[in-house]
Amino acid sequence: MSSSLAGQPLASRFSQFYQLTKPRVVSLIVFTAVIGMFLATPGMVPLQALIAGTIGIALTAGAAAAINCLVEQKIDAVMTRTSRRPLPRGQVTSLQTLVFAGIVGGAGLAILYQWVNALTMWLTFATFIGYAIIYTVVLKPMTPQNIVIGGASGAMPPVLGWAAVTGEIAPEALLLFLIIFAWTPPHFWALALYRKLEYAKAGVPMLPVTHGDKFTRLHVLLYTVILTAVTLLPFVTRMTGAIYIASVLVLDAVFMWYAVRIYVAYSDALAQRTFRYSIFYLTALFAVLLVDHYFRIPL
Repeated sequence: MSSSLAGQPLASRFSQFYQLTKPRVVSLIVFTAVIGMFLATPGMVPLQALIAGTIGIALTAGAAAAINCLVEQKIDAVMTRTSRRPLPRGQVTSLQTLVFAGIVGGAGLAILYQWVNALTMWLTFATFIGYAIIYTVVLKPMTPQNIVIGGASGAMPPVLGWAAVTGEIAPEALLLFLIIFAWTPPHFWALALYRKLEYAKAGVPMLPVTHGDKFTRLHVLLYTVILTAVTLLPFVTRMTGAIYIASVLVLDAVFMWYAVRIYVAYSDALAQRTFRYSIFYLTALFAVLLVDHYFRIPL
């Protein structure tokens, strides 16, 4: 299979580079960043910060995803769920990916610096380094705690959004960070449980590979308990009101049910449902934060 883009239709080339950015992952990153922007102000987010901040964060996140694809292309080729990505299939080359990531990431950071503020640019750059280098290159192939430690990068988007509007990092932004940080382990370990054999074949030391299913299932449960406690903090600190606490109790109860079921009666199908629910959970939680912010019902 040719590794060159020569001769390919323009739409096909665009699609391949677009796939390198992991659009589904980036969409959740951008969503939580935008929610962070709205939560940072009692009124409407300034249009320049909203548009430039969203574009800059999205471009930089996409560049980090492309670097992740570049570094992990041999692993991706082994795993079923990633084997059809452009690099394993030879649809783009490593050099093309590197140049693409450099252009896209550089543009994103330049937009943040020029039209948002320097703090957001530097925080976004640090997040890029944390994910593309520290997590992908160092942590993921070395330690089964890669998801826990590397989760700090994935938890940064609402902080970036908050900084884009206010030019500072507030305690409320750190609570949003903490929610995603606590959410990341049960989210990814649910995936790792039913993809354990693929991770083992690829030589990635994910927790089920290094410590076994039962240990991982217990940690999914424990981190879900931690997540439940953390998601109560916005209400305890009076950052949110009745809409949030009523909604998050339901969301947490369902997540806890999945975690308990994984621990006591595991199946791959259950782990898949848990993984899918975890994505819905985070999306719904941040949507509820937004609704509660503008339609606050105090308790």
